[in-house]
Amino acid sequence: MQGAGKALHELLVSAQRRGCLTAGVYESAKLMNVDPDNVAFCVLAADEEDEGDIALQIHFTLIQAFCCENDIDIVRVNDLPKLAAVVGPSEESGEPRDLHCILITNPNEDGWKDPALEKLNLFCEESRNINEWVPTITLPE
Repeated sequence: MQGAGKALHELLVSAQRRGCLTAGVYESAKLMNVDPDNVAFCVLAADEEDEGDIALQIHFTLIQAFCCENDIDIVRVNDLPKLAAVVGPSEESGEPRDLHCILITNPNEDGWKDPALEKLNLFCEESRNINEWVPTITLPE
């Protein structure tokens, strides 16, 4: 489990550096609608206070269904402040951004061979084998 958290941290940092990270529920939904084949990985994030947000939970359900239908691995993170510390504010505006959904995309047609992405894909596959379809990952300190 801790290895998956470290791999997710590495993947988020690497994807952001390469410009392959899309943050935000609406931005992610738009991207999935326009170019689903380019999405390599999905992260859903919510804190305890978000659990009562019905609209957000509906979005999560739709995103999860889309990811399952398109063979996109998906994980949950339950610590938005840690996630914000890794991803940071929007580069364009410097404003905090919606981190409830983050997509990692392939930067080109050849695909992106990132060791952290491969570790997470394996973690998700193992989780599905024990009927945990959207595993929760804890980011390292």
